[in-house]
Amino acid sequence: MAEDLKIIHGTKAEQYLSLLPQLNGLLEGETDFIANMANTCAALKEQFGWLWVGFYLVKGNELVLGPFQGPVACTRIQKGRGVCGTSWQQEKTILVEDVHTFPGHIACSSLSCSEIVIPLLYQGHCIGVFDIDSEKRCDFDATDQHYLEQIVACLLKSYTISYATE
Repeated sequence: MAEDLKIIHGTKAEQYLSLLPQLNGLLEGETDFIANMANTCAALKEQFGWLWVGFYLVKGNELVLGPFQGPVACTRIQKGRGVCGTSWQQEKTILVEDVHTFPGHIACSSLSCSEIVIPLLYQGHCIGVFDIDSEKRCDFDATDQHYLEQIVACLLKSYTISYATE
């Protein structure tokens, strides 16, 4: 598949519906989890223009920065700290309309106003989180959660191939 994305304008759902088959095609041909995380970040950042799109992976007792697109970020996050650490601890998606009201929010960028974090669950364990920040308040909703959870499920297929068999 060509590595060019067809970026469309329209409703949020229309944008995801256009992006999903393109992203699936890109991920299907690659078995490396890190490469697939990187391309997932790039595709979503290009389509939606969010401030920050990236991954944190569980290493021991903390989340460590993985592939991302956007300004420099916090490198390590403790379990239960901030939105990412809370998503890891609770093993559930967290949608934050205004990060300034989230108890213990970690401000990696002062430009961040809203955030969504999806845990990467593999065989009953959280192996990391997918974090997206926006400069706009209330930028994420149930539509984002629905499609981003689908994207994470597709992405985790390459985790199985890359790491689960080692």
